[in-house]
Amino acid sequence: MINEIKKDAQTRMQKSLESLAHAFSRIRTGQAHPSILAGVMVPYYGADTPINQVANVTVKDSRTLQVVAFERNMLAAVDKAIQSSGLGFNPTNLGELLLVTMPALTEETRKGFTKQARDAAEDARVAVRNIRRDAMSQLKELVKEKEISEDEERRAADEVQKLTDKFVAEIDVAMKQKEADLMAV
Repeated sequence: MINEIKKDAQTRMQKSLESLAHAFSRIRTGQAHPSILAGVMVPYYGADTPINQVANVTVKDSRTLQVVAFERNMLAAVDKAIQSSGLGFNPTNLGELLLVTMPALTEETRKGFTKQARDAAEDARVAVRNIRRDAMSQLKELVKEKEISEDEERRAADEVQKLTDKFVAEIDVAMKQKEADLMAV
């Protein structure tokens, strides 16, 4: 019973950490990375389709992405989707492929992206703490139902707290890394 609660809490905390990594991948640094375009949806035969299902996105150099549509007639639609995505990119159409150049980040945009990253990290911390709260209340419920003793509950609560501290520390490390990436010129 106690092990199930701890295992469930650990799994959910791990998912919060993965969600944070996903959120960080959407915040662009000065480096070109295919995941920057992951949220771009392209109209493909009447349905909005993720860009990676209609085109191949690769890194040409540290500041340029190369986008090659699987079907040549889709290149204009991919171009338009990238421009209207709100990411601030203006692709260069070379007929067979698109080149998406990453504009240099200004100090102001770096600070804005850092704030976004901090907000995402805080959301992840809150999620981890909520998971801890749920686990603690499940343990208290077991004591109330007389399925475990108060000593067992206290030991399990300490282990859940250690797990929480571990994941919060991992979130802090990920945040420091992202902040360093954003502030690197």
